[in-house]
Amino acid sequence: MSAKFPIISITGSSGAGTTTVEQTFKKIFAREKVTASFIEGDAFHRFDRQAMKEKIAEEKAQGRDFTHFNAEANELKILESVFEEYGRRGKGRTRHYIHDDEEAERYGTAPGTFTEWEEFGDSDVLFYEGLHGCVVTDEVNLAQHCDLKIGVVPVINLEWIQKIHRDKAARGYSTEAVTDTILRRMPDYVHYICPQFSLTDINFQRVPIVDTSNPFIARWIPTPAESILVIRFANPRGIDFPYLLSMIQNSYMSRANSIVVPGDKLDLAMQLIFTPLIHKLVERKRRMS
Repeated sequence: MSAKFPIISITGSSGAGTTTVEQTFKKIFAREKVTASFIEGDAFHRFDRQAMKEKIAEEKAQGRDFTHFNAEANELKILESVFEEYGRRGKGRTRHYIHDDEEAERYGTAPGTFTEWEEFGDSDVLFYEGLHGCVVTDEVNLAQHCDLKIGVVPVINLEWIQKIHRDKAARGYSTEAVTDTILRRMPDYVHYICPQFSLTDINFQRVPIVDTSNPFIARWIPTPAESILVIRFANPRGIDFPYLLSMIQNSYMSRANSIVVPGDKLDLAMQLIFTPLIHKLVERKRRMS
């Protein structure tokens, strides 16, 4: 962690909704006049799309599954060096993974490939969004570098429904193809994704209040109004729960460190919770400058 150059890490699985959280942070940064450098977890994949397909086939021939959730499929040492360098001097480097034709046109390189590495810096905070923002292995410890760690963790059936619908709509995959990906990823999900949510400062868990028993035939994603949010604070000290309860209608405490809010109040809850936390990080930074 760094008082002078703070890092905010948003961690969640594919389809969890981390991009929604990122958009809320962007609104807070704009309103509070906080400048941020943004890096994406996909930028630190080890293989481009074609090389990943070849690696998956190679591992499958040996009777093993290999997915993007696996630490070996990502340049986590490079990511840790970026965190360390930013925390030390407020600068670093990143690149972009090109997902589709729209991004290909924007960045000038083919879908499934990476842009060149480029330097960034001169910001109040560094913002990471991706799969491995808090991962700890025998070789890396990303969590130790982050000043605010946030997990986005829908219950598993809802996470699968969101992924299936997204991949079918945005990437043209069949339900069967997405289901195969979910099955292949499960061991790596258990070993590399789940443990991170014990290291986060705050977790947002969306829970549907409609039937999601079979996510593979769900015709639509439960709406925010058909959900509740369980927000867990690792350290509730300093969190003004009475204020949150008064500002978020129909919210209540389920434990001493957890508040439950209606699903359609996600943006409001994040605004109320994160704005003072960002103020603290930026004020501490400015005192150190």
